[in-house]
Amino acid sequence: MSLLETLQIPTNTLDVFIRSVEISAYLPGRVRLYAKSMVGNPSLEAEVRRKLLAFKEIESVETSQVTGSILILYQPAVLRRNPELAKVETYIMTHVKGR
Repeated sequence: MSLLETLQIPTNTLDVFIRSVEISAYLPGRVRLYAKSMVGNPSLEAEVRRKLLAFKEIESVETSQVTGSILILYQPAVLRRNPELAKVETYIMTHVKGR
């Protein structure tokens, strides 16, 4: 494990993104995030959807610029084959609001 991983310092744009949102709920295969910066910002909403759906391991992404909500659906076994996404899922599991 590298020093950056040990210190949980973001190492790529996906790391930075996931640390910039509130992780509201997690169940394997379903993640709910909230991004205050997306409220009332249709261009950011579109960019978030586009970038997340660029990962073939993610089945669907539902967003709302009204609430800033991002719902990500995926098959856990498929997502975990991608080391970058598996690392993000592990981060999400340990940083869900209220845990």
